Amino acid sequence: MKASPISVMDTVDSNPLDLVEDLVLANSWASDRPTEDELAIEIAGAWCDYRLWFAWRADGGVLHFSCSFDMRVPKDKRAEVYHLFGLVNERMWIGHFDLWSEEGWPMFRHTLLMRGTDPSRKQVEDLLDAALSECERYYPAMQYVIWGGKSAEEAMEAALLDPVGEA
Repeated sequence: MKASPISVMDTVDSNPLDLVEDLVLANSWASDRPTEDELAIEIAGAWCDYRLWFAWRADGGVLHFSCSFDMRVPKDKRAEVYHLFGLVNERMWIGHFDLWSEEGWPMFRHTLLMRGTDPSRKQVEDLLDAALSECERYYPAMQYVIWGGKSAEEAMEAALLDPVGEA
């Protein structure tokens, strides 16, 4: 089977970072747009601050997103955190957790393929909602491994417990 070349008609006309920037302004988030195709955002979460990074490739219609945690994983804990991420990623429908190897920053990553379609505000909102929800959900599990000395399995078990009722 021969691959067909990308047609000019398959490219995306609008830049999805413009939509993301609208959300940034509406929520009064701190941000920086160093280029037309890159956007950095800082958001305070319940557990820590998050650094969001968007990169747009118009020629391929690809929007890359990452959400890094305001923490570093010590080198001696990285193997167990990788194991934890493997367990977490098995349960994820979109995106995945990874570790920036140079800095040891845990992060959530996802890429949207948008060739042939214009991005929608709802797509961007859904991406942010899913990413921040998963980051908040699994932050304690990372802490159990890094600072609590728990195994990935023990941390995962604790992360999957859903509280019932009210205190």
